[in-house]
Amino acid sequence: MGLSYNGLWKILIDKGIKKMGLKEQVGISTNTLSKLSKNEPVALTVLEKICESLDCQIGDIVEYVPNNKDS
Repeated sequence: MGLSYNGLWKILIDKGIKKMGLKEQVGISTNTLSKLSKNEPVALTVLEKICESLDCQIGDIVEYVPNNKDS
């Protein structure tokens, strides 16, 4: 199972917000920001705070990307 936060980065670009600006605006830790940058799982409450801050839906910022398994 994999996650992609590419939608989040696109929204930030559209709104002219840098990653550190998001960190300060939402109140997330540097470690959480690092996890987002590496497409690692973060708490749902973090995603909720981001959606509230950016006025968007969770599907706008995170996407499930299935792993390709060789048969």
